[in-house]
Amino acid sequence: MNHIMSDKRVIALYTLPALLILLVLIYVPIVLTAYYGLMDWDGIGAMTFVGLENYTALLSDGMFWRSAYHSLLLALFSVGSLVLYLAISLILASNVKGANLFRKIYLIPMLLSSVAIAQLWLRIYHPTNGVMNRFLTSVGIENPPLWLSDTSIVLFAIFIPIIWQYAGFYIIIYYAALKNIPAELEEAAKIDGATPFQIAYKIKLPLIAGVMKVTVVLAVIGSLKYFDLIYVMTDGGPSGASEVMASYMYKLAFRTNDFGYGSAVGFFLLVLILIVTYLIRRATASKEDQVQY
Repeated sequence: MNHIMSDKRVIALYTLPALLILLVLIYVPIVLTAYYGLMDWDGIGAMTFVGLENYTALLSDGMFWRSAYHSLLLALFSVGSLVLYLAISLILASNVKGANLFRKIYLIPMLLSSVAIAQLWLRIYHPTNGVMNRFLTSVGIENPPLWLSDTSIVLFAIFIPIIWQYAGFYIIIYYAALKNIPAELEEAAKIDGATPFQIAYKIKLPLIAGVMKVTVVLAVIGSLKYFDLIYVMTDGGPSGASEVMASYMYKLAFRTNDFGYGSAVGFFLLVLILIVTYLIRRATASKEDQVQY
C-alpha cells in the first residue's frame, strides 16, 4: 500500500477529481467574471469589448462606494461581535449550570434558513404589530422608530439578525477550542492563586489564538460577500441605505441586465476580499509566520 501511495501517478489520479471540481466551480468562474467585466453585455446578446471601462467606472460610482462602505461596516461589526461570542463560550466552557441547554439554544438560528430568519425579523421589526415596537410602546415611547424604513438606522437594524444568525456557529468553534485545552493547566493556575479572569486572559486566550485568527478571517469574508438576508428584508433600501456590494452586484446583473458592469463589481469584490484577508493574516501573524510573508 505504501508503495502504491508513493506513486505519483496514483496521487495524481486521486487528486484529479477534486482539482477538476475546483477548476470548474471556482477558478473558471473567476476567470470568466474578470473577462465579462471587460465587456458591455446584457447577458443574452453579443458582447462588445470595452476594456477597463467598467472597472474605471467604479471609481466614480457613488452607489458602489456606498455599498462598499456598508459591507466594510458590517465586517467591523461582525469582528466586534466575536468578543461577545468568545465571552459566552468562556462562560459555557467553565461548566456552569445549564451550559448544555444554552449551547443548544444558541445553535437554533443555524438550523433555520436565511429566508426564514428574515421573515421572523420582519415581523419583529413591524412598525405596528412587531414585538420590538410593542415593547417600546409599553414602556412609554410614543413614536418608536421605523426600523426598516428609517435610512439612519436600517443598516444597524439589519446587522442585529445577521449577528444573531451566526452566533451559534462561532460559539461552538470557540467552545470546542476551549474544551481542548488540558484541564491540568487550569488546575495548576488555580493552585497558584490565579483568578478566573487571569486564567482566561493569560492561559485560555493565548492557547486558542490560532482559532481566533481563523474566526476573524471567516467573519470578514462572510460579511463582505453577505447578501441573502439583506436582500429579503430590505432589498438594499430604503434609497440604498442598506445596500451592500453583493446586493448591488446582483441588481446590476439581473435587474438592469448590465452583466459587464455587474461582473466588474463582482471581480472587484473578490480582489477586495483577497486583500483584506492578506492584511488580516499579516497583522495577526506571529514572528515565525511573518518570515514566510
